[in-house]
Amino acid sequence: MVLWLCGSLWMGVAAIAVVDASNSDSSSGSGGSTATDRSLVKLETRSGSRPWVDPDTPEDVRTYVTSRGDTWELIMSDEFGDVNRNFTAGADHLWTSLEMPDGTNDALQLYSHDMTSVVCDDDEEGLCYLQIKSIDEVNNITVWNNYLRPPGYQNSTFYYRSGMLQTWNKFCFQGGMLEVRAKLPAVLSEDSNNTDIGKGNNARAEQTQYYPTWPGIWLMGNLGRALFSSSTARMWPFSYNECNETVFNSSNQRISACDSDPGHGLNPNQGRGAVEIDLLEGGGVAISSSIQIAPGMPSDYRRAAINESLGDWSYCMYSQGCATIGANLPGVPTEYYEERGHRSWYQGLRYGSNNYCIVDGNDTQSYSLVAAGMENITANTCSLLYCPASNDVHGDMGYIDGDRTLGHWNINSNGTCFPEMNGYQGVFLCDPDNQDSRCSAPRNDSTPKTNTMEPYNYQMDALSANWGIHMGVYYDYVAYQLEWVTGDNGYLRWMIGGHPIFEIPAKSVVNTPQGGNKSNPRLTFPEEPSYIILNVALSAAWGTYPPNPGKPCRGDGKDPEANFICDSFPLYMKIDYVRVYQDASKSSTMAHECDPASHPTRQWILDHETDYVDGNNKLVEMHGGAPCRDNNDCNIPFSVLYTFHTGICNADTGRCECINEFWGGPRCTFQLGATTANGEDASEVTFGPPLYAAFIVLGIVLFLTFVVFVVVTIRRRRQMRKDAEKTKEFGNMTYVVSGMKNAKSMASFNEMAVTTPNDNDDGSPETRSSIVSGPYHRFR
Repeated sequence: MVLWLCGSLWMGVAAIAVVDASNSDSSSGSGGSTATDRSLVKLETRSGSRPWVDPDTPEDVRTYVTSRGDTWELIMSDEFGDVNRNFTAGADHLWTSLEMPDGTNDALQLYSHDMTSVVCDDDEEGLCYLQIKSIDEVNNITVWNNYLRPPGYQNSTFYYRSGMLQTWNKFCFQGGMLEVRAKLPAVLSEDSNNTDIGKGNNARAEQTQYYPTWPGIWLMGNLGRALFSSSTARMWPFSYNECNETVFNSSNQRISACDSDPGHGLNPNQGRGAVEIDLLEGGGVAISSSIQIAPGMPSDYRRAAINESLGDWSYCMYSQGCATIGANLPGVPTEYYEERGHRSWYQGLRYGSNNYCIVDGNDTQSYSLVAAGMENITANTCSLLYCPASNDVHGDMGYIDGDRTLGHWNINSNGTCFPEMNGYQGVFLCDPDNQDSRCSAPRNDSTPKTNTMEPYNYQMDALSANWGIHMGVYYDYVAYQLEWVTGDNGYLRWMIGGHPIFEIPAKSVVNTPQGGNKSNPRLTFPEEPSYIILNVALSAAWGTYPPNPGKPCRGDGKDPEANFICDSFPLYMKIDYVRVYQDASKSSTMAHECDPASHPTRQWILDHETDYVDGNNKLVEMHGGAPCRDNNDCNIPFSVLYTFHTGICNADTGRCECINEFWGGPRCTFQLGATTANGEDASEVTFGPPLYAAFIVLGIVLFLTFVVFVVVTIRRRRQMRKDAEKTKEFGNMTYVVSGMKNAKSMASFNEMAVTTPNDNDDGSPETRSSIVSGPYHRFR
């Protein structure tokens, strides 16, 4: 019994050690929900369920074949099947809702916890989905504004309420495929004047005013938390890991490659930031897909600046209406840009058709005609006759994926909806005291400094495509996909239903044009651990907006169309599922945690916590909470005969609950570190054995095993000596057989059973025949 117990314990501890060694990479993930130390153990579940995968995800979609033919595995999913989900801080293992105003981009809405929920339809299908609701509701609040001169509180009016969810500091990933199946908000009542209704799913959306919201599905590096400007200043959207002061002033980047001792758990001489990748944002008649990255290109490599004396205004390039030569599109006209002596803007971007739209013959292009026309573009604008459909004359025009049957990138050979280069190509960012003329509101000499933050001024770039959409995105659920491979040979590819819409090869970002008066910064292709954001915004400044922007929705109430649109609120973005796939092979560089050793974030966030949280949006450590079917989904494998319990599956909630605070992660399979997410000493706030205790137990078990072995060996040797003495004594005995009676007695003795000690050492007797019992059968 003692030996079996010791053996079982040994098997359990050995299993822990083996799993730790085999899962020290990204395959088991960690996220930041448990704020675990990277050096500690992150185990698989007994059932084999991955930490972030929803058990309700169908088995037949748990692998994905990429556009390059590689097979990736599902590492995260949320099917949104539980109507009891609560997304407030600390309540959900994956998502956190926000309760705060949106102070960016002329936003018109507050974000509230109660604007996000899981709903199941009552119809035959009974589909369950995440719902982000937007309502028209006037709220007057007082907010602090660091960018005021001087900084202070200001009274602000917000005319709508909506919702935002983030996986910030819980689930992050570096590379993979993000897929979100969503239905976008729209006014689709039959009695509206929306003439897009009734034309079918493939009709092109044309009536912008009936799609007044700005939905977003996007990613941001974990070092910046969306809406928290103190966390994003000098952090967003950097993807730069060079130290060259003649190219870029390192003081503009909060975590610079020039810093050999950055502290806060960061790696020395590693430039960091919070790059942004937008799977989709916007609505109306087009969706924008983009990356936003810094530092941006110097003016020598950008589109020409407008000349206001010619009557140009700040946004004339959006409609190619600028009179200033070269101010509409990079590379157009040809002669103007050739005089620079070097190329401008990002090269080799790829654009593909949205073939879900109906065909319009007027949009159909011929590759040969366009290629010939691009030899020398003399006009200050582009046309389908001599420019790519994207208006990007520097774009890749090779065959899509090298397949002639798919046609050419950048050419609208089908006459369907086609993405265009976005007129928005970035903005110059400044602190409120900055006097650089490129700032949107430079401080003048008569205004005193505020000294509220470190000084900065830098350009950020947006590599963006606006692609026309079909009515199916409003009528039905559509799968939006993003493939992301990091590294100098990587790429970002945006797809709809598996069909490519836009692609940015890594070489377009890391090998930017050179030869101008100032060198172009050499960027890093996005590789930050990034979290997922789902939100619906409303703005007075974007391509689509509600009636009477900057005022209550109905205005004076005299516009019937405005009244009808406003009466259609609430509007909803509905999300069927979110899924992430990654290369899980041994050679993979992909990871899915918020604090990987290659790009640490945990200690920085703890040391700058006030930059990331406020009274309504706290940093709350979350243990367990993943959906489960039984206890095997919430426990580590300990041995083949015994399960070491680290969590249970709550039968009422269907969610994992960790048995103590030494075990965390979504399925209670991550052994937690010496400190909590709030930086407290875990020994003072937690109960239960940490992993080092297991190794103490292992030492004790090994010692006891040795003691038992020695005791048993001594007992066996003593027994062998006794047996030998008996054998010697028996061999010296003499038997005399006389007469038939004694002969019969001898025969009986020969058939008699002899009892000997059992070699199994369990104390039970062993029966042997005297005929075959060796030394006990000695008669003469």
